[in-house]
Amino acid sequence: MTLLEIDKDIHRKIEENERYVRYSYFELRVKHNLSEDEAMTFVKLAKNKLENMNYKVYLKGERFVFDEANRIVDENEYLIAIKD
Repeated sequence: MTLLEIDKDIHRKIEENERYVRYSYFELRVKHNLSEDEAMTFVKLAKNKLENMNYKVYLKGERFVFDEANRIVDENEYLIAIKD
């Protein structure tokens, strides 16, 4: 994916839910047909973009709190971004 495509995809997700952005294994590897290396590059770039937009970004296995519930980014999820 190009930077422009990543940017458009992030903005599409934000339009769906401004507080919570999620990228799953299925979405990146199957829907977008990315290789593992391409998916990791996507995650790196999306993380940077979302942090610059004042989101807290969590990657696979990290703990976070959302809607007063303790959660962990699941094995089938690459990235979760939360905006307070």
